[in-house]
Amino acid sequence: MTEHWIDGAVTPGTSGRSGDVVDPATGTVTSRVAFADPADLDRAVASAAEAAEHWAALSVARRTAVLFSFRELLRTRADELVDIVVSEHGKVRSDAAGEVQRALENVEYACGLPSLLKSDFSANVSTGVDVHSMRQPVGVVGVISPFNFPVMVPMWFMAVAIACGNAVVLKPSEKDPSASNFMARLWQEAGLPDGVLNVVHGDKVAVDALLAHPRVDAISFVGSTPVARYVYETAARHGKRVQALGGAKNHMLVLPDADLDQAADAAVSAGFGSAGERCMAVSVVVAAEPIADRLVATIADRMSQLTVGDGRRPDSDMGPLVTQAHRDRVESYVRAGASEGATLVVDGRGQTVNGEAGGFWLGPTLFDGVDEKMSIYTDEIFGPVLSVVRVDGLDEGLSLINRNAYGNGAAIFTRDGGAARRFSEAVQAGMVGVNVPIPVPVAHYSFGGWKGSLFGDVHAYGPEGVHFFTRNKVITSRWPGTLSEGLNMAFPSTAE
Repeated sequence: MTEHWIDGAVTPGTSGRSGDVVDPATGTVTSRVAFADPADLDRAVASAAEAAEHWAALSVARRTAVLFSFRELLRTRADELVDIVVSEHGKVRSDAAGEVQRALENVEYACGLPSLLKSDFSANVSTGVDVHSMRQPVGVVGVISPFNFPVMVPMWFMAVAIACGNAVVLKPSEKDPSASNFMARLWQEAGLPDGVLNVVHGDKVAVDALLAHPRVDAISFVGSTPVARYVYETAARHGKRVQALGGAKNHMLVLPDADLDQAADAAVSAGFGSAGERCMAVSVVVAAEPIADRLVATIADRMSQLTVGDGRRPDSDMGPLVTQAHRDRVESYVRAGASEGATLVVDGRGQTVNGEAGGFWLGPTLFDGVDEKMSIYTDEIFGPVLSVVRVDGLDEGLSLINRNAYGNGAAIFTRDGGAARRFSEAVQAGMVGVNVPIPVPVAHYSFGGWKGSLFGDVHAYGPEGVHFFTRNKVITSRWPGTLSEGLNMAFPSTAE
């Protein structure tokens, strides 16, 4: 049983409820995970609130030392964490290793805490008056993370929030919960005081308790757009600052002058890596005529080279989907696309797999002739289904992308610098790739989308993460012995 981690120790839940943890490559139940009730959540928040006060009071040097220790532990024990991710999520080892590496990069960014928290000072703004600012932690941060990146996404938030002096209550996905407890132990081994990080497992009951708890000051979330909207509205209604990152329908525009081999490789890698279960996966290839026929044929050829199988087997390129229910949902979109009139170029159903029959398999699927009214275009499928939409050129491609309800990421493949520059400026998406299909920013920038892909004003990690997890305070001071104005009923100004 995977239990909660509260106040530095494994803590059994009080609800009596639990759920199955399933190996997606075999379909077998490998363990169970406790589901929290509001009382469990309250204990975790109380622990975090008490610890936050002491953690924030520690010197920047001591907090930074803990971060460096955690960084080294995460690096040296990365393989163990990779094994956990593969066994509970199902992604192949190389993909899981890449996830852990990106998590490590966020910790390394947070190790630069002394520079991140620097503030401003202005001397003698008025006679004998100085002004300076400081950034202070918000307090207790609730993090609600998705199943598809059980290491990287929590670390987007945890590393910066903890570095800035906050305490965290993490509610990971109940589908792959073990990585969170493993990381909590590493934090403790690195010297993080008990209570600064708590892990509470569960379902909507735990989420709702976290969103409404009066001692939780901020919420960070990643998930689907409907849930992101719910999290944003609910938490904001309870007076919390919120960053809720939602879903995506990422487009990749391929212009006629592009290297089609490079573009096809990118479309297949970005569309089917992690079985398409990425918020930055390419799900729509926008092919500018007259190269659409050749591009579709080249993509199909690349797809034939992929091996679908157990992520623990070294020759597997793509693993299973995370659950039986999700596999069935994605498969229903394959049926819908065919019935709505799209051309099914490659059918992922019933493909031979390198794994056990009980796994949640669905092979890479390719549709051509897709239009904006089809459900395979409008909906976030979150699986290995790639749609090709044909356009006349850059202008029509840009218009298509900008009409879409989502704005997480977008990419263009071209040799034309002018076209790339225009696309980068005009496309309505938070992250843009030029001949890069998955433009996930490095840790010293920030991650986030536009439109229906983000609720709130602040993106994840990087400089925007520092601003989200701290509050700015401005101090105006004058000391005895400086010039006194005596009584002055006018509004303060710097004229004197």
